[in-house]
Amino acid sequence: MNINQNQKDNTSINRQKVAIIGCGFVGASCAFALMQSGMFSEMVLIDVDKNRAEGEAMDISHGMPFAKPSKIYAGDYDDIIDAGIIVITAGANQKPDETRLDLVHKNVKIFRSIIPQISERNCGGILLVVSNPVDVLTYVAAKLSGFTENRVIGSGTVLDTARLKRAVSEHLTVDSRSVHAFIIGEHGDSEIAAWSGANISGIPLSDFCELRGHYKYAENTTRIAEEVKNSAYEIIEKKQATYYGIAMSVRRICEVILRDEKSILPVSSIMYGEYGISDVALSMPAIVGKNGVETKVPIPLSGDELERLQQSASMLRDVLDEVGM
Repeated sequence: MNINQNQKDNTSINRQKVAIIGCGFVGASCAFALMQSGMFSEMVLIDVDKNRAEGEAMDISHGMPFAKPSKIYAGDYDDIIDAGIIVITAGANQKPDETRLDLVHKNVKIFRSIIPQISERNCGGILLVVSNPVDVLTYVAAKLSGFTENRVIGSGTVLDTARLKRAVSEHLTVDSRSVHAFIIGEHGDSEIAAWSGANISGIPLSDFCELRGHYKYAENTTRIAEEVKNSAYEIIEKKQATYYGIAMSVRRICEVILRDEKSILPVSSIMYGEYGISDVALSMPAIVGKNGVETKVPIPLSGDELERLQQSASMLRDVLDEVGM
């Protein structure tokens, strides 16, 4: 297929089409979750191991009589040209006792081979980066792809924030959908639980804790934040990989984009002076819609939270410098 001809013909995108690059545990789980959602009428799976992509596509498509009609198949990079959303999950797996940032050199090398194949096809959709370390790779994808930066999104701390809401809801015995709080910064060891703005349906978290008979606020919030930060490591130790939670996070991000919901999600995107941070991608709440990130949403931070956020950004910037970005 002639790439230049495709570029000329690519006058529109199919918002009902999603491409998933990488068919490991995370990619396959994302494909399954998106098929179950019924949001997309077409899904193409791409992997360096073509047999793996074909096998996953066959396995998922065999369940189509129980789901909404959708065309699911294995393809190549020419098949992504008109995709409304391109999800990248390709990369080396995180091993036990390995931090997300330990993965950086291996996965930056993989992205240096993947992203040019996307950019040369002049795709008009949204690029959703899921591979870890997601903040570093979101920055790499934005710089190498040539996409307008609002169209390059990292899954960021969407899953970490879900873990935080779940932990708080269990602690307070309240519906997790009534918990409003964010994990911000790096998706990893330097992430920050932004307790300053946390609330339960508008009631400050500290007040709601007392309402429910919990008075050791500092002790409990510290414990919860540590549990959330370490939960991925615990899962990896027990089952070697995490994939269901992130698959549900990807489903939610895709839903927000496809429906143009203007929902506020803590996705990873490049900072330009917000909170005194520039030239690094990390997670802060942002309004997300059909065109990707519309605007970042400022949230109140304590002096300590702001300092830790800036430290997180500095650490990520050091990693980017190390890999020549």
